[in-house]
Amino acid sequence: MAHRFLSSTNRFSARFAFIFTVSLSCTYLCYSILFCRGTIMTNQGYEGKKCPPSKTAAGGKKLLGNVEDCASLEVRSALDQTAAQRRSSELRDQSKAPASFGSRWTDTKLRNMSVVQKYGNKKLPNALIVGVKKGGTRAVLEFIRIHPDVRALGTEPHFFDRNYDRGLDWYRGLMPRTLDSQITLEKTPSYFVTREAPRRISSMSHETKLIVVVRNPVTRAISDYTQTLSKKPDIPTFEDLAFKNRSLGLVDTSWNAIRIGMYILHLENWLQYFRPSQMHFVSGERLITDPAGEMGRIQDFLGLKRIITDKHFYFNRTKGFPCLKKPESSSQPRCLGKSKGRTHVLIDQEVIEQLQEFYRPFNIKFYETVGQDFKWE
Repeated sequence: MAHRFLSSTNRFSARFAFIFTVSLSCTYLCYSILFCRGTIMTNQGYEGKKCPPSKTAAGGKKLLGNVEDCASLEVRSALDQTAAQRRSSELRDQSKAPASFGSRWTDTKLRNMSVVQKYGNKKLPNALIVGVKKGGTRAVLEFIRIHPDVRALGTEPHFFDRNYDRGLDWYRGLMPRTLDSQITLEKTPSYFVTREAPRRISSMSHETKLIVVVRNPVTRAISDYTQTLSKKPDIPTFEDLAFKNRSLGLVDTSWNAIRIGMYILHLENWLQYFRPSQMHFVSGERLITDPAGEMGRIQDFLGLKRIITDKHFYFNRTKGFPCLKKPESSSQPRCLGKSKGRTHVLIDQEVIEQLQEFYRPFNIKFYETVGQDFKWE
C-alpha cells in the first residue's frame, strides 16, 4: 500500500515538473522572439555605430568629444516622437479655440527643454553678442532666449578676453546643451573693445555671427558712470573724468567710459577678420521703443523664424523699458534686474553738448561703415 502511494506521488511530481518546464520554456521563447525583433530593428536604424567615451577635464567638468560622427538612435527617436507630438498638437489646435500666448509659450519651452536636457550636446557658439557695455545687451539676450531654437549661456564667460588660456574645451563645457537644429549663443559685451577678441573668435570659426548693440555714446557713457558710481560712491565727478580740460573742450579718451563709445575705432579691428554681413547692429534706443521690430531683425539675421513678436512685450513705465509678458508658469512678468533702468546722474547740458560734438565725426563714419543712421545727433 505504501509503495502504491509513493508511486502515485512520484507520478504527480513528475507531471508537475513537466508542466512547469514547458511553461517556462514557452515564456523564454516569447521573450527571445520579442528581444530579437527589437535588436534587429535597433541594428537596422543604428547600423552598429558606437559613441566614443566622453573626456573629463582637469576641473572635473565633463566635455564632449566630436559628436558629429556619433549617430544616436535615441536622439532620432526622441526627435521623431517630438515631431509627431507637434503634428498631433497642431491638428488638435485646428479644431479648438486658439490657446493663450502664455500657455503655448510655456508648453513649447518645457517640451524643448526636456528633449535638450536629455539628448542635447554642448557645442561652441554659432553666434555671439559681443557688445557694447550699457548698450542693451542683457535685454537682447533675455529676449532672444525665449525663442525655442536658441539656447544661450546666462552668464558672461569672458573667454575671448580674460580666460582664453583655458582653451576651447573649457569654453565648450560652459555652453548649454543644444540639438543640431538649435543655435548656441553667449554674451560678453567687453569683447567689442578687446583688441585680441576678433582674431581669437575668427580662429574658432570664420562663420560666427556677431551681434553688436549700440547706443548714443553720450548716454552710454553717463549710464556707465552711473553704474560705477553705485559701486564706488567716492569716485570723481563725471565731468572731471570725461575731460582733460573742459574749458578747452579736451576730452579724455583714455577713460574707458568715453573710449567705448568711439565705435568706429573698434569696428575697424573687427572688419579685418569678419565680413560686414556677419555683423548685425542693434539700436539700443529702438530696442526700447520698438522691441519687437529690433528682435524681428535679429531673428532674421540668425536665420530664425520670427516667433518673438509684439505680443511678447509690454512697456514697464517704472523701469522705462519693455519687459516680457508673464507666461502662465510664472507669477511675475520677466523684467531685467534692479541694476537695469537706474536713474542716470544729472549732467550739465553744456557738458552733454560738448561730448556730442566730440563724438559727431566718429558717429558719422560709423553710420557710413555699417550703412545705418542711428540719429544720435
